Amino acid sequence: MADGSATKKMSEAITRTLPFLRRYARAVTGSQKHGDEWVRLCAEVALQQPDLIAQAEDTKLGVFTLFHRLRQPFGTLEEGGSENSVSGRLKESLTDMAPLQRQVLLLTVLEGFTVPDAARILDIETATAERSLEEARRELQRVAAVRVLVIEDEAVIALDVADIVRNAGHQVVGIAATEKTAVELARQHAPHLVLADIQLRGADSGISAVNQIMQSMSVPVIFVTGYPERLLTGKQVEPAFVISKPFDPDLLRAAIAQALDTVSI
Repeated sequence: MADGSATKKMSEAITRTLPFLRRYARAVTGSQKHGDEWVRLCAEVALQQPDLIAQAEDTKLGVFTLFHRLRQPFGTLEEGGSENSVSGRLKESLTDMAPLQRQVLLLTVLEGFTVPDAARILDIETATAERSLEEARRELQRVAAVRVLVIEDEAVIALDVADIVRNAGHQVVGIAATEKTAVELARQHAPHLVLADIQLRGADSGISAVNQIMQSMSVPVIFVTGYPERLLTGKQVEPAFVISKPFDPDLLRAAIAQALDTVSI
């Protein structure tokens, strides 16, 4: 009975980790479809052989380590760019990074692992991970400037987000606190990217605002939420990137670069 209870707890812990692994897999592959396929494979192995995870210090570390171990016999995680990659001056993006740089960056700034933990996941030396992270940060500075629409109803947060976007070298074409304003600003400025909170003023929704915008244009979207697992269910077409509050400038730069690589502009 005790063993059964322990197995059930481990399975539940693995399941709770999967939304975050799905987010990472999509970011590192540049594809929702391809990333989800890798996550399904990892989940099957982890649930069938939970002892592979139990050896790790915590479940998330174990699941991510297994994810990268599985790529060795089954192939590489990278697809070599999206089918509809951005053209011209927007071509330089996160997927132009060396795979190791991209993986270390995403493991640390997106998933919150320490550099030593990222090194353990990737089976490399900590010094190599540190060097790759610095190279990745330098590479992010090369992403060309784009027009960004910020949808956020909390003024202080909106201004902070706008400052991060500008400091990353991009142009903020407007800040919207309501669905109506967001749609109007999008129509006026044709942004290259939308950065949206989920909950807006009153009964307004960032998701609804984005759906209305998408009726008249195709634009990548980054959703900002305190509950990313609610958007990462794997049951529908989901945003190019989902980041959690609070986030650091490196994460936003990475999210912008990755989101832009999913479309042609």
